[in-house]
Amino acid sequence: MHRARQAIYYVLGVLEVLLAFRLVFKLLGANPSSGFVAFIYSITSIFLAPFAGIFRPLITEGFETRAVFDPATLIAMIVYAIIAYGLDRLIDIKRTPSE
Repeated sequence: MHRARQAIYYVLGVLEVLLAFRLVFKLLGANPSSGFVAFIYSITSIFLAPFAGIFRPLITEGFETRAVFDPATLIAMIVYAIIAYGLDRLIDIKRTPSE
């Protein structure tokens, strides 16, 4: 059971880091044609699909960059953390001996 918990939080950690990269890249106006940025956007778009359209992104236009704050990324990060916590609690319930 301990391994299952470790696996859940490992997967959550990797997902949260990828989503955090996406959030920062969008906020700083990273070049989407850059290989690494395009890779992060393509991987994370799968995980953001259920949350797309909940709120409109906030966009600011600069001289050279376009900064985007996408609330869907923050919502996804929170929801996936709650799901991981719920799975952890479920494992704990299953492990607890019944009286």
